[in-house]
Amino acid sequence: MDSVSVIAASGLQSRMQALDLVANNLANSTTGGFKLDQEFYSLFTAAEDESTDGSSTRLPLIDKQWTDFSQGVLAPTGSPLDFAISGRGFFAVQGPAGKLYTRNGAFQLSTSGRLVTSEGYEVLDTNGQPIQASSKGSVEVSANGSVSENGKAIGQLQVADFTNRAVLQKVGNSYFSAGKTDADPAATGATVVQGKIENSNVAPAESAVRLVGLMRQFEMLQKAISITTDMNKQSLTEVARVGA
Repeated sequence: MDSVSVIAASGLQSRMQALDLVANNLANSTTGGFKLDQEFYSLFTAAEDESTDGSSTRLPLIDKQWTDFSQGVLAPTGSPLDFAISGRGFFAVQGPAGKLYTRNGAFQLSTSGRLVTSEGYEVLDTNGQPIQASSKGSVEVSANGSVSENGKAIGQLQVADFTNRAVLQKVGNSYFSAGKTDADPAATGATVVQGKIENSNVAPAESAVRLVGLMRQFEMLQKAISITTDMNKQSLTEVARVGA
């Protein structure tokens, strides 16, 4: 395969991966606590593409994706069980296979009175235990995450943060897993706000423009491959004609 086709094919692959990321961002632009994903590019050289003079073609590749943890807008909901974090930090919950972290504080009370997420995961306190209420009283949360029911303290929300947020991996539905990282450093400067939900930090208009740009780049690369193919066919035809 000629170098133009190789470069174009590599560009198509990276554009397809970028399109998937942008499409997922747009699909979650209204998901509470969702964090924007972006791509991180690198260049690689295929050994078979090295020329006789030692030069080589460097091809683009999406090495990995990274998450933008910037805060979204805190939107009022009026529900006393909707919490949001102003500043750094994550709510800690007990997932099906271990502890998970989320910025989506759309909580509710289970039939047993425990504070849970919409998926039924128990919200944890600073001791790693579920927060238990009576399911009948009025729940209030202070700025430091202390939870009370009818004026009686029933626990304090565990608001954790990580010095290196690269350890956090998305596991769907605005949840993050810290893998084997056991440390739960308390978030400093975080304020818990009751009656609000943090919106996604995805800007739909910006992502839509980016999506259109990626699609145009994709079409241009496809056209480059098509032109190169036609040129190669024409070259073969001319060579055959000279030989005849």
